Amino acid sequence: MCGFAAIYANQDVAAELYDALLTIQHRGQDAAGIVTYDGNFHLEKDEGLVREIFDSKKMQRLTGNMGVAHVRYPTVGHGGKEDAQPFLVNSPFGIVMAHNGNLFNCTNLKDELFRLDLRHVNSGCDVEIILNLFAAGLTKQKVNVLSPENIYTAVQEVFDRAKGSYSVVGMIAGQGMVAFRDPFAIRPMIMGKRETSLRTEYMFASETVALTTLGFEVARDVQPGEAIFIDMTGELHSKIIERKGYHPCIFEYVYFARPDSVIDKISVYKSRLRMGEKLAAKVIERDLEVDVVVPVPDSAKTSAITLAANIGVKYREGLVKNRYIGRTFIMPGQEIRKKSVRQKLSPVELELKGKKVLLVDDSIVRGTTSKKIIQMVRDAGAEKVYFASCAPPLRFPCPYGIDLPTKKDYIANNFTEEEVAKAIGADELIYQDLEDLKDACGLKLEKWNPEIDSFCTACFDGHYPTQDINEDIIEDFGRERKDEQNVVASQVSLV
Repeated sequence: MCGFAAIYANQDVAAELYDALLTIQHRGQDAAGIVTYDGNFHLEKDEGLVREIFDSKKMQRLTGNMGVAHVRYPTVGHGGKEDAQPFLVNSPFGIVMAHNGNLFNCTNLKDELFRLDLRHVNSGCDVEIILNLFAAGLTKQKVNVLSPENIYTAVQEVFDRAKGSYSVVGMIAGQGMVAFRDPFAIRPMIMGKRETSLRTEYMFASETVALTTLGFEVARDVQPGEAIFIDMTGELHSKIIERKGYHPCIFEYVYFARPDSVIDKISVYKSRLRMGEKLAAKVIERDLEVDVVVPVPDSAKTSAITLAANIGVKYREGLVKNRYIGRTFIMPGQEIRKKSVRQKLSPVELELKGKKVLLVDDSIVRGTTSKKIIQMVRDAGAEKVYFASCAPPLRFPCPYGIDLPTKKDYIANNFTEEEVAKAIGADELIYQDLEDLKDACGLKLEKWNPEIDSFCTACFDGHYPTQDINEDIIEDFGRERKDEQNVVASQVSLV
C-alpha cells in the first residue's frame, strides 16, 4: 500500500503536495518523492519520511503548477532509493508517474518491454513498468500533439498487458496530467476540484483526507477502468475504457486508511464503529467477564469505543503510542517489526493492573506484534487478557499491494483459533466474521454504494477478483518477496 497525490492548479503546487503527503504518511514510510512541472520536470525523492526528505532548498527547486507526489510502502522491489517514486522517462515527450498497487507479472513484462518495445526498466518498482507500457502505447501512435483518444489508447496498452491492481497518476511534458484506475478498481483513487477565478483546479489522491485538508471539494471516485486527461488549457476529459468489475479492497477500512477518509463512498470511520458493534455481539455471546476495553492504537480505537459501549464496560487507552515510531505492519522487515513494537507502545499500569482486559486490534497477521502487546499488558499486572480482532483470520497472499506474500506467514494458517490464542498468550481470542466485516463496511445499508459489485476479500477467503491468480503465481510472487525481504534484512544488519 502506497499513497499518492497529484495537483493541477493555477500556481506552484509543491507546498500543497508536501502537505498532502503529510496527511497520507500512514500509507508508506519507506520513501517519498515529489515531481513538479513548469516546462521542465523538477524531481526530489529519497528514502525516509516526508519531513526528513524535503527541506526548504529542495522545496524551492520544485516549481510549477502541476505536480505528482508519493509515499512508498514496498511490495515489489528492494525498497531502496532506486525504487522510490515518482518515476520519469524522457521519451516520448517526457512522462512522470506514481501509483498505488502491485503487478504480479513484473518479470515477464520487463522482458517483454526490452524485447518488443526496446525499453529498459532499471528498478524493481512496478510503476516503472506501467510508465514504460504507457510510453510504449504513446510511441506507437507517432503523434506530436496528444488528444484524449491518444491517452486512452495508451492506457488501454497498460490494461492489456499489466496484471494486478493499480491506481496511477502522471504528467506528460507539454501535454497535461493523466490519471487512471485498473478495470477492477481494487486500489483507491479519488478526484477533487477547487473553483478559482481563473479556472477549475484538480487533485487526485489515495484518500479524501488529502483533498479536504487542502480545500478541494471531493468530486467523485475514479471509476474502474477509467482514464482522465487534463490538457494544458485545464480542460478535463474522461472515459471508462475497460470496466471488469468494482471490487475495492476491504482491508483499507480495517487498517490502512485514515478514519476521516471516505473511499468509494464508504466512510472508514463509520465502518470501524460498526466493526466494534459486531465484535461486541460476540463478546456478549461468549459471556466474557471484562473490566476494561483497551485499543491497540491507533487504527483499533474507533472500533474499541463502540465495543465498550455495547457491552457496558469502560473504554480506556491503556496503551500509549510513541508518535515518532511508524506503523509496524508496514515496516520493511520482520526484525524491524519486532524491535519497533517495544519502542512503539507503553502500558498505562493504572488502567491495567488487576483488571480483566479486552484488547482490541485491527487484525492478526503473523502474531508477533499481538504476542508482544499481550505480554506487555500482563507485565503491567492485568489479571486476564482477552484479544479481539476487527478482521477475520488472514489466510491468503495478496498480489494486489499488501505485504503478505506467503501462506505460511499467516499465523491462522498454522494453528486453530484456540491454538492462535495460546500462541499469542491470550486467555481468549475473538475474530470478526467475514460476513460481519462486509456488513460493517456498509454492504446491507441503504446508503451502500450500488456501483460496487463486491469487496476484494482475497486475503481472507482466497477469492481473487481478477480471476487470473493461481498457485504458481502465488508461489513465484512469494519467493520474490522473500528474496527482497532478505535483502532488506541484510541491509538493516549492516547499519
